[in-house]
Amino acid sequence: MRVSNIMEFTENHRYFTSREFALSALDRKVFISLYQPMVGAISAALYLLLYHQFAEEYAGYSTLEPQRKLLLGLGLELNAAGRQTAIDAASRLEAVGLMQVYRNHNPLTEESIYEYVLLKPLSSAEFFSNVHLTLLLRDKLGKSALVELREGFAAQQPPELARFVNREEATMPFYEMFRISSGPMDPELELGWAESATAKERKSAFQPQERIRHGDMLLRFPRGSANRGFVERLNRAPESMAQLNYLAYKFNLEVPEICRLLDEDGIFHANGTLLWDELQNRANLMYRQDRKRDEERERFLARGEIRQPLEAHDQGTANASLQLDIPERFEGDVTVATYNEMLRREPYTRMLERYFPGAVPDQFVNIFERIDINYKLPEPVINVLIHYVFSLSRAQRLTKSFVDSIASNMLAKGIDTLDKAVMYIREQEKLNESLERKRKGEEPARVGTSSYGAGRNTRRKPAMSVVKDTGPAQEVTPEELEKMLELARELKDKS
Repeated sequence: MRVSNIMEFTENHRYFTSREFALSALDRKVFISLYQPMVGAISAALYLLLYHQFAEEYAGYSTLEPQRKLLLGLGLELNAAGRQTAIDAASRLEAVGLMQVYRNHNPLTEESIYEYVLLKPLSSAEFFSNVHLTLLLRDKLGKSALVELREGFAAQQPPELARFVNREEATMPFYEMFRISSGPMDPELELGWAESATAKERKSAFQPQERIRHGDMLLRFPRGSANRGFVERLNRAPESMAQLNYLAYKFNLEVPEICRLLDEDGIFHANGTLLWDELQNRANLMYRQDRKRDEERERFLARGEIRQPLEAHDQGTANASLQLDIPERFEGDVTVATYNEMLRREPYTRMLERYFPGAVPDQFVNIFERIDINYKLPEPVINVLIHYVFSLSRAQRLTKSFVDSIASNMLAKGIDTLDKAVMYIREQEKLNESLERKRKGEEPARVGTSSYGAGRNTRRKPAMSVVKDTGPAQEVTPEELEKMLELARELKDKS
């Protein structure tokens, strides 16, 4: 347990515990024989005390209690020495994988609540396959005791089985024993499953890994900086730390670069909160500088960039009716649900990188950087825009003015969510298909016949189509408007 100040962990702080398992007789034997010699009696008592905070036949969360209950239950004094003993006992449990500790902070009341998540002990086979746990137990008990413990957890096969050499599978499979109706699933049941799933589990598949830790920031941040106090208080602001981790993932920044940004003037409000827009703008400038240095390095060293592979997860919570199809270049790498979850979760910089085998051209970086910073479109909307413009069959349409016209139209129509963006793109695709069919139908039909006797080809005069005003005028799409503007510019240049 990382505690920078002993006053952050007192008997007055409240706590709760959670677990999703129950200890069996074999689990208790593993805990007493293998884990307790490594962590000590106080840590083992703390684990069992937290385990019995609610009934053993249940799994879930306990009620909120002051930590005075834990200290007194362990027989510790309510002073600094007793608190330090409890911290050390919890740290041993965390180190061997039996517990995880979280601090939940409320910025309004300035209260911190400790969350103790208990983990199930490993089985004996998994424990002895873990090298560092086995070596630690050997140092605690000795080599002979370790071998004896390992042999005492598994019963040997009957000796009569040695004469039987053929082994046949006789298990009855599920599909031969049971039949499930093929009717549609109950919508109320689906709604109940969706509501019972926690938000943390729904977002875990595409949530960026924590690469910026508060302790690492304090080690690298200058002590004499004017922003040192604000950075120290970020430990109690999980939302700000989540924003920093997302920013680091979006622009591929590390801890020293984040510290360099936080050390600059004009990054924090007077009350210590982050100026997010200013921080994002400066992080984008640093990202552009790093790109320029990488291009120069590649030019001189001719070294290719190692890009992260696409992760294929089968999880996704996007609405099936509002899912986009996978582009041809991604087929076989991801599923439809995974690709749509990427559109919902990924930063546009990461999404843009997936469309290029090497470095992203500066032309496209400038286009979408302007949309992100000046138009302030949400990341999912920008990702859908990237999907749309790169899925077009005509490459000559990928111009700055064309992409900018679509983004301006999205902004004017108030498209601020992924679902709205998907609906807008589908409408544009349908309109484009109808215009394309209409264009092909209005092309004059040419019929050519060969006259071998005359030695030349004759052509009939094409039939002229008649335009009739039979309905209301159709709305001009941004793509059609851009095409007309380009044609007008070409005619002006020729004249």
